[in-house]
Amino acid sequence: MVELHPVRVHRSEENLPRSGQLAWKIAEVAADPVGVDDDVTDMVINRIIDNASVAVASLSRAPIVAARAQALSHPLSANGRGATVFGIDGKSSPEWAAWANGVAVRELDYHDTFLAADYSHPGDNVPPILAVAQHTGASGADLLRGIATGYEIQVDLVKAICLHKHKIDHVAHLGPSAAAGIGTLLGLDVETIFQSVGQALHTTTATRQSRKGEISTWKAHAPAFAGKMAVEAVDRAMRGQTSPTPIYEGEDGVIAWMLDGPDARYEVPLPTQGESKRAILDTYTKEHSAEYQAQAWIDLARRLHSAHPDVTDPQKVEAVRIHTSHHTHYVIGSGANDPQKYDPTASRETLDHSIPYIFTVALQDGRWHHVDSYTPERASRADTVELWRKVTTVEDAEWTRRYHSLDISEKAFGGRVEITLTDGTVITDEIAVADAHPLGARPFAREQYIGKLRTLANGIVDDAEVDRFLDAVQRLPLLASGELDQLNLTAAVGVLSAQAPKGLF
Repeated sequence: MVELHPVRVHRSEENLPRSGQLAWKIAEVAADPVGVDDDVTDMVINRIIDNASVAVASLSRAPIVAARAQALSHPLSANGRGATVFGIDGKSSPEWAAWANGVAVRELDYHDTFLAADYSHPGDNVPPILAVAQHTGASGADLLRGIATGYEIQVDLVKAICLHKHKIDHVAHLGPSAAAGIGTLLGLDVETIFQSVGQALHTTTATRQSRKGEISTWKAHAPAFAGKMAVEAVDRAMRGQTSPTPIYEGEDGVIAWMLDGPDARYEVPLPTQGESKRAILDTYTKEHSAEYQAQAWIDLARRLHSAHPDVTDPQKVEAVRIHTSHHTHYVIGSGANDPQKYDPTASRETLDHSIPYIFTVALQDGRWHHVDSYTPERASRADTVELWRKVTTVEDAEWTRRYHSLDISEKAFGGRVEITLTDGTVITDEIAVADAHPLGARPFAREQYIGKLRTLANGIVDDAEVDRFLDAVQRLPLLASGELDQLNLTAAVGVLSAQAPKGLF
């Protein structure tokens, strides 16, 4: 069963004992030597495949080239074997491998998601946990347990504690979850994990400006930085170093000064002792390379493209009005009041957080492509710009309610669209969840994860290398100590020919 752990701010004189602190409760969950259920094992394998897919597709993009160069500037650290770096047959120290691989996984905004009180991409836990597993010579079973914990803690925090309304970036939940997952992987005691979680949280709180206005390349680096900080926090805690306490509940802590303030009250759901960690099964991946709230809208646009060809022509469309949730309207819709969301010269990172742009292109093309749909030529096409600027969003109370519903059968990330044509015709349609969602028209299963990898790896990784990786990852529970280096993909000869930018290292 799940136990709701109450969390509030405590004055210093109240002297909240460690056993009552959220970081300690998280550490207890991480230290619990519970096994991994078969369906959770299958989903962990799916998500390792998913991460590899989106990582290899971005290997030649500038942020990944830079992050990989930084990682390779750092030699293998002592007391371990080092960790692999996506795309190459070489290693770095675990914290820098976590950094490079985290950027590669995150760059295209194309891997898994969980949305509740806050937002998250829980697959971001995998690079730091896997890097430490490779460095320490852990087994596949060890890695499974660590990843299950990382997902569990991040999902539980996201269900209970909202960061975005206080303009704190969602990676503040990732630092603690990755530290907890590493603690599980290594079999650390509660005290060490507790100190790791506290340090990881303290060093990974940042504002959401990274996802506002002109969105920069840092968007891909932010979760990688949190993963790197988690690795370093565990290292310090293992050396006996301590963290600010109580990090969540202190009167000068995160909740009091960054979140809901001195009067805040939360209830965080955490597994009880001996309970399986199953939160990964509540998460969902992406069929399309775009912000998750865009997934369903891309699918609806594709449907409208075929059913109503007139909606693709700006000369025949008077207005497109999207009724959707609070988040979609205010963060990636016209309610954000970001002029960049209608700017054909905006960065890719900005365009993939613009529902007006995404819906327009998917409507006109009847498809979505992780590269072609974002090119400057595609964004600046005259008929696209004309139609794009007729698309607005509005918050709809019912879609907001469904977005926040805890009932998986009604939780929704879509909405309703009204397209008014110049002849007065009004076309309406709606969608609740993306086609690839577990409750969608075509839910993703192992076949789709493998298909996504083969599609994105085409021309980047040789087929034989993809086959080797898939054979290894699907035997994950059987991989022995020291065999986790197999969970890497090396690019084909000549693919990674870009000159690495020079820096300090």
